[in-house]
Amino acid sequence: MALLADSHAHLIDKAYGKDRAEVIQRALDSGVKLIINLGYDIKTSLRAVEMADRYPFMYASAGVHPHEAERVPKNYLDKLRELAVKKKIIAIGEIGLDYYRDLSPRKKQQEVFRKQLKLAQEVDLPVIIHDREAHQEVLDIVREEQGGKNAGVFHCFSGDWEMAQQCIEMGFYISIAGPVTFKNSRSLQEVAQKTPLDRILVETDCPYLTPVPYRGKRNEPAYVKYTVEKIASLRGMNWEEFAQAVYKNTQKVFRLSKNNSESLQG
Repeated sequence: MALLADSHAHLIDKAYGKDRAEVIQRALDSGVKLIINLGYDIKTSLRAVEMADRYPFMYASAGVHPHEAERVPKNYLDKLRELAVKKKIIAIGEIGLDYYRDLSPRKKQQEVFRKQLKLAQEVDLPVIIHDREAHQEVLDIVREEQGGKNAGVFHCFSGDWEMAQQCIEMGFYISIAGPVTFKNSRSLQEVAQKTPLDRILVETDCPYLTPVPYRGKRNEPAYVKYTVEKIASLRGMNWEEFAQAVYKNTQKVFRLSKNNSESLQG
């Protein structure tokens, strides 16, 4: 069985309150042997790393989502520094801008984004970037703050191929989520086809963005296979060959050893 990687999951979400262990076991049974688990703020980032500590195949990221930017405590950067040194923390994220829901003032989102990009350089970790309807502003800030210095990921990529090329040139990987399986996702499908094989990741962003054939239901890491299969088909590749390349890319961008990420086989 090909090894699958889910480069972006929110297993701390309340959507899994009743069956989290079963969800994780289904992922393992489906061949998912590497999961990056993320929170949304300091509290949930801590929960994500505590969960990762219990599962050898799971890692975590620490960061403040743009939705939470207005509510950060004064000492949030110190708290993130404390988390960053933990063994299972492999990135700062998810961080960025969200101009679609605008749950925090845009100036505050930008301020918190910039400070976390600087922090990532300080603690020498890659970043996981959230960008929703803020493409140009995100690109500008990343360039100004040299945000690609330690590499990282544009998660749940929603830009076009021209933007993807700019991200890749700055040192980033492009992560594709479930919407690539939707019929009306031609722009994203083009990105999935054209992104170099050594710069592409796949994610669920669960419990959100469930791929076909489960669209409309709660997402989970086991469903990453459907996204992998769709992208492989778009690229004219065997899905297992593509899955293996994505697995290696996930290891590389997050600086994981093969032995660590394969240490539990179910």
